[in-house]
Amino acid sequence: MRLLVTSIVAFILLEAFALNVHAYKSYANHQLWRLHVKTNEQVAKILEFSRTAHRHDINFWSEEFRINVPIDVSVPPEAIDSFAEYLTSFTDKINYDVAMKDIGAVIDRQALLHKLVPSKVNDDDFAYDKYHTLADIQAWIDLMVKTYPTLASSFSVGQSYEKRDMKGLKISSSKQALKSDGTPVNQKKAVWWDGGIHAREWISPATVIYIAHALLSNYSKDATITHLVDQFDYYILPVFNVDGYSYTWTKDRLWRKTRSKTIIPLCYGADPNRNWDYKWCEGGASHDPCSDTYCGSKAFSEVETLQVSQFLNTHKDTIVHYINFHSYSQLWMSPWGYTTKPPDQFKLQDDGSAQAVDALGSVFGTQYTHGNIGATIYIASGNTVDWTFGTANIIYSYAIELRDTGEFGFVLPEDQIVPSGQETLAGELALLKYIETQVYA
Repeated sequence: MRLLVTSIVAFILLEAFALNVHAYKSYANHQLWRLHVKTNEQVAKILEFSRTAHRHDINFWSEEFRINVPIDVSVPPEAIDSFAEYLTSFTDKINYDVAMKDIGAVIDRQALLHKLVPSKVNDDDFAYDKYHTLADIQAWIDLMVKTYPTLASSFSVGQSYEKRDMKGLKISSSKQALKSDGTPVNQKKAVWWDGGIHAREWISPATVIYIAHALLSNYSKDATITHLVDQFDYYILPVFNVDGYSYTWTKDRLWRKTRSKTIIPLCYGADPNRNWDYKWCEGGASHDPCSDTYCGSKAFSEVETLQVSQFLNTHKDTIVHYINFHSYSQLWMSPWGYTTKPPDQFKLQDDGSAQAVDALGSVFGTQYTHGNIGATIYIASGNTVDWTFGTANIIYSYAIELRDTGEFGFVLPEDQIVPSGQETLAGELALLKYIETQVYA
């Protein structure tokens, strides 16, 4: 009898969950394939196909198309046979593995666990081991301001296309920054971190939140954190693409872009990481509004990117370090992205990346690769860090691809949030110490 009751309760919960997510785009029986390309001809074929793949609801999770670099692609059930036939149609067929047999089942399982399983709660009454809605994250900002009134304050970059507040958290102590010899500096420098520029990359806001809380909760307790909070001001935007992120919670878990209207009905949004006014849409971006890498109708067509750029310009005399957090691939990268050629200051930037990656890896052994974007992952013109470096002159500008390397990709389980936060914090503290020696010399 008890077993019967338990089964009935479980069935009711599952039915309730199914009704709750009914409006969601279904990824039932969508498979994640990992393609293995071995020749330049194969790379060219896949690149050509990727430009129109959205017409078949085929979505490339990877944007890197190179020999001997695996390519992850989501394939809907109705395209499985035809796409497999396409891959084997070449003289030298493209081999692939099925990395995930049912993406929809993984999404539904994680959502159900998120809904039903109690999560550890911090003494701030916020669960740092869970993904959170935009409303929860913005309430968390208010909580930090209330809990740490001498260190934390909130700010707004502006409103999004759909009139959501782009709300951030500022961390600043009243202490004066000091040079290495102990003398005070004329002007304290600042840091900017943002997450969620691509809506589906949920681990990025979660990691930014974890790191920000670590700075606040360990101030005056941990010597390194206390020192670095005294040395820099921190502007933190946990969710950059607020409209897209909200959409991933209500309509489509794997949505990437903003939510602005385009010239093509039913094709919404632009890629906010291809919309910046630096080498805009010259390569690694698309003019097709239906593409996931659509660069927009013009540079800064998206109000979100425009307003962040205006904020950064307003603070360009103080901000010396920028991080755009992404997922996935475990990469710590610096400019340029529009070309494989690194800038003249690359060694200065990459030495910082090397220190960050070493410190990050020392926590759990997680392996990251570092280098400039164009040579490390792919060409991406009009990207954020090319603009922050090339136009705003923020030398220590980085794009970080967080966990993992493809086992779960954009649907990283919640049990990896805290480890990601812990190791990324270690990496960032090492990088901040390095930057400190450069800007306060």
